[in-house]
Amino acid sequence: MKNGLKRAARTLAVSVPLVAGVLLTGVLATRPASAAERAWIVVDAASGAVIEAHRPQMQHYPASLTKMMTLYMVFDALAAGELQLDEKMYVSPHAQEMPPTELGLHAGDRITVETAIKALVTKSANDAAVVIAEHLAGTEWDFAMDMTATARRLGLDDTKFRNASGLPHPYQVTTAEDMAQLARALIDDFPGYYKYFSIERMRYQGRVYRNHNNLLGRYDGVDGIKTGYIDASGYNLVASAKRNGRRVIAVALGGRSPAARDRRVAHLLDAGFKQLPARMPPVPHAKPERGGYAVQVGAFSSKPAAERIAKRALEEARQALAGGIRRVAHLRGDDLYRARVVGLTVGAAERACTRLKRRGMDCLVVQDTPTQVAETGNSAG
Repeated sequence: MKNGLKRAARTLAVSVPLVAGVLLTGVLATRPASAAERAWIVVDAASGAVIEAHRPQMQHYPASLTKMMTLYMVFDALAAGELQLDEKMYVSPHAQEMPPTELGLHAGDRITVETAIKALVTKSANDAAVVIAEHLAGTEWDFAMDMTATARRLGLDDTKFRNASGLPHPYQVTTAEDMAQLARALIDDFPGYYKYFSIERMRYQGRVYRNHNNLLGRYDGVDGIKTGYIDASGYNLVASAKRNGRRVIAVALGGRSPAARDRRVAHLLDAGFKQLPARMPPVPHAKPERGGYAVQVGAFSSKPAAERIAKRALEEARQALAGGIRRVAHLRGDDLYRARVVGLTVGAAERACTRLKRRGMDCLVVQDTPTQVAETGNSAG
C-alpha cells in the first residue's frame, strides 16, 4: 500500500483539486511562474539592499525551499525552550506515506529533532518535514497555517504555505524577494542554528546522504542554504556566502537544470561581492544621550529565548524603542535570563509598553538601575 501511494505521488503534477466532482479553474489570482519563467535576486545580507534582480516579485512554486520556513519554525521553538535537539518525535502513518525525497521512515519510528534538521538540510526529506510539523502543531495543515502566519510577521507578504515539505500544491507560492528575506531572517535570528545549513552530508541507519546544495565546498564562502525542485517549479536555489566580513544572499527560481541553476547563483554571488565593499565598514561608536528607563519583557529559562523576545519587542515597537539597547541579563543565583530594552526616556518606555501590550506581549516600565547580573547587550538601531 505504501509503495502504491508513493508511486501515485511521484506522478502528481500541480493541478487544481476536485471538489465535489467539479473541476475548479483559476485557483490563483496571479498565475505562478512556470519553470521557463525564471526569477532571481541577490541582496546584501546586512542591509537587505537589492544588488541585482529579475522578476523578484513574481509568484513561483517554492518546492523544497519551503523547508527553510519549516526549519525557521524548529529553530524558533528551540530558542524558546519549547523543543530540545535530543527530543524524539513520533513518525505517523501520514509521514511514512510521503513520496521521495525521503529517509524511508516507518510509522511508529521515532527520530530526534537534530536528525530531522539534518535530514531536511541534506536529503530534503519530506517524511522528516511532516514529522516536525505534526510534533509542533498536531497536524501538517495546522503547521502550514502557522508557517504562513510567521511569514506575515517576517514581511513575506507574497508567500503562502500549505504543507511542510514543498510537495506540489496550487496555493503554495513564494517569490525570489521573499525567499531572500527568509534567508536573512534565518541568519539573523538564529546564528547558532544556521550552521546546520553548512552540513555537507549526514549518516542515517548506515546510509550517507549528501547535501543537494552543490555550491557548498565549491564556491568560496558559501555556507548554505537550500535547494528545491518539483516539475512545476524547475530547479530553485537559495545560497548565502560570506567573505571578509560581508555576506551576500542569492536566490534563483525556475532553473532548467541543476547546473544552470548553480551557474546563475554563482553569477549572482559574484555580482554581489563585486559591488559591495571588500570589507565591512567600521562600526561607529557614537554615544547618544540615553534615558534611565527600560521596558522589561520577561524572564526566561534560556538566553536564546530571552534574546528572541527582546528582539521581537524591538520589531513590534520599533519607533518608540529607536535608540534603545537590547539587554539580556543572567540573574545570579537564579537560572533565569531577564530581557529588557534599556536606555529609554520614561515617555518612550511607556509608549512602547502600550504598543507591546496591544500586540499581546507582556511588558513593564522600570528604572534601569544597576543590579548584580552578568549582562550582554546589543544596540538596537
